[in-house]
Amino acid sequence: MNDFFLTSTPEETEVLTVSAFTRRVKALLESSVRPGWVRGEVSNLRAQSSGHVYFSLKDAGAQLACVLFRGDAARQGVALRDGVQVVVFGEISIYEVRGQYQLIVRMVVDDGVGRLQKEFEALKRRLADEGLFDAARKQPIPSMPATIGFITSPTGAAVRDFIRILQRRGWCGRLVVLPAKVQGEGAAAEMAEMIAQAEQLGIFELLVIGRGGGSLEDLWAFNEELLVRAVAACAVPVISAVGHEIDVTLCDFAADVRAETPSAAAELISSQFLDGVQRAAQAHEVMHKSAERAAGRARERLEHARSRLRQMAPAAQVERGYLRLDDLTNRLAAALRSAAEMKRARLAEMRSRLAQRSPEARVQLESQRLLSLWKRLQAASPKSVLKRGFVILRDEHGRPIPQRAGVRSGQRLTAEFGDGEAGLKAE
Repeated sequence: MNDFFLTSTPEETEVLTVSAFTRRVKALLESSVRPGWVRGEVSNLRAQSSGHVYFSLKDAGAQLACVLFRGDAARQGVALRDGVQVVVFGEISIYEVRGQYQLIVRMVVDDGVGRLQKEFEALKRRLADEGLFDAARKQPIPSMPATIGFITSPTGAAVRDFIRILQRRGWCGRLVVLPAKVQGEGAAAEMAEMIAQAEQLGIFELLVIGRGGGSLEDLWAFNEELLVRAVAACAVPVISAVGHEIDVTLCDFAADVRAETPSAAAELISSQFLDGVQRAAQAHEVMHKSAERAAGRARERLEHARSRLRQMAPAAQVERGYLRLDDLTNRLAAALRSAAEMKRARLAEMRSRLAQRSPEARVQLESQRLLSLWKRLQAASPKSVLKRGFVILRDEHGRPIPQRAGVRSGQRLTAEFGDGEAGLKAE
């Protein structure tokens, strides 16, 4: 039994045309999905004569249709080709004629992170297989450490944020900044050496190693095997606080505790000092979240207004016209090719039928019959008879004499042979 029941009829609700429904989906999609970056592999690359470039971005689970208009394509420094890994920035849109959503690409960047990511995963597997990241190796973090060593760049924003948060939260211990390079050649060795010196000093109850956010290349020192092993082997408990919340390094796995950011590490360390200000912190959090929600709603309204403005802008109409023109060009070319193929097939058929009905064969047959008759006629002609040894006798007027009775004595006669004539006189 069918469990689906109609709650209304077309007469009771609004019935949209396909175009109106597609425009509604287009407005909803473009206002809800903000422009952003997408990483993937280029496939099905197609450059139109108009200068626009169409391609797909794909990964192991999905693919996304993309279009790079002529003006944007001319500004790119990356040569697109099938199979290349890229990161693109664009905005979502719907091509209404086909009801297909696609990414309008504005910028293309070569994805150079792939090689480092593979190295990251390979080293992570190898060290994990050695047990370097096992939970049994982890040391507990002291709840109220008196002396902390922070291995980082002394001029970076991370150390300033770290100190600021400790001060703001009323932490009363001692902080020693252990200066070291956190990026570039030799940074990993310098930080590993600083860990060794901190152990030798024997004054630290907790070490923090970290820096502010950056690209995978910027944070690569925290993925080098030398430093990862030094963090894992350190006798002093270590907190890894590298980058932003989304950044993950191998030091995060080797350390006893991972903090999302240096600021989060400072909050973790000073958490025992917050009992007296907990209610104020909760009020602050509520206000902060309320402000974020208000800002979020304002941003949504702003993005919706921007989306409507983009739809009404002449540039957007021109771009839709480009899409329509390219689509019609492809359809016209396909129609012309199909028509030409049909005409060629029809011509071949007519040639075949014409060859079957051609009079040439009959003409040859009749020519052979005519030649045969001509030969028979030649065989029966007087000249042919004369050549076989016969003679035609003619009187003085050139008339043939068929019988002996037609000859008079003394009559002048002419004898016609096969090779000529001779005069005779009858006796």
